[in-house]
Amino acid sequence: MAARDLFVGLMSGTSLDGVDAALVEFAAPAPALIGTAYLPLPGPLKNELHALQAPGPNELDRAARAGNALARLYAEAVLALLRQAGIPPAAIRACGCHGQTIRHRPDAGYSLQIGNPALLAELTGISVVADFRSRDIAAGGQGAPLAPAFHAAAFGADARHRVIVNIGGIANLSDLPARGAVTGFDTGPGNVLLDLWIHRHLGEEHDSAGAWAQSGTVLPEVVAAMLAEPYFAQRPPKSCGRDLFNAAWLEQFPLQRAAAQDVQATLAELSARSIAGAVDQYCPQADELYVCGGGAHNLDLLERLRRSLPQCHVDTTAALGTDPDWVEAIAFAWLAKQTLDGSPANLPAVTGAGGERVLGGIYPA
Repeated sequence: MAARDLFVGLMSGTSLDGVDAALVEFAAPAPALIGTAYLPLPGPLKNELHALQAPGPNELDRAARAGNALARLYAEAVLALLRQAGIPPAAIRACGCHGQTIRHRPDAGYSLQIGNPALLAELTGISVVADFRSRDIAAGGQGAPLAPAFHAAAFGADARHRVIVNIGGIANLSDLPARGAVTGFDTGPGNVLLDLWIHRHLGEEHDSAGAWAQSGTVLPEVVAAMLAEPYFAQRPPKSCGRDLFNAAWLEQFPLQRAAAQDVQATLAELSARSIAGAVDQYCPQADELYVCGGGAHNLDLLERLRRSLPQCHVDTTAALGTDPDWVEAIAFAWLAKQTLDGSPANLPAVTGAGGERVLGGIYPA
């Protein structure tokens, strides 16, 4: 019997809520999700990762220590996942580990993800593929988004024009026309500003189902001012992160006298309208839009998308048979497989790179 083609995908995203680990088997006709594990980020580590998003004292030492702590958490998630599945580490070809982005500066020629893949390989006994963005940036690209190539492989359809929107801290879309080139880019804030605002005012990590935003009233003049941000008018290829959309960005706008729930509604409208505007401009013939990532649970945000895109059927990737919580982790398992198989995994039309490249660095077990 041939050995199973098993990979683990690891993801900890911009929202900084925790670590997703997905066990994936690659066999025709599509990758199969065999098992999952989730571990929340411990409070002190989460706080340090937030702090490392901006310049501060002793950054190199702090980032290295945080990377080691992340590697240990990643290893704990991987080993828990394999115990639950009853599969030994030796059966896994590799872990694809995104790492935690603390700077994304393709304009300056780099994107920095920490997570110490060498330590992760040592702790798990499994080869690790990491640092997926650097090669694309070296070839003149943005290094992001990386998901469109996987979205095309997993969700493309011959007779439908689909858009896949991942709503994590930052939202990104993949345009999957029935015919023609796959494209994609970061549309702007997904949950990052919503999470920041509710944490500041209610001490909550997330606006569960969008209920707090739904209780507020949108401030139309503030939405208009926010949508004047030059990033939204910039043509793809483009990518963004907390380097742009953060607390300092919010301070540009007159929010001090507004009711907190009205600001939350306004930020939800900003996320929905920036996504919808990108779809209208760059995917005008799309008739289906499927959401994955944490934003798939924000019912208020989904309704705002439906109102903003009446021509599109809006749903989550669950309707396509893939749990929206695990799409990104599955994507990094797929990216690791592409690396080990020597196959390109970037799309130059998406990132702007000078050509297709094999992505990632390999840390053997």
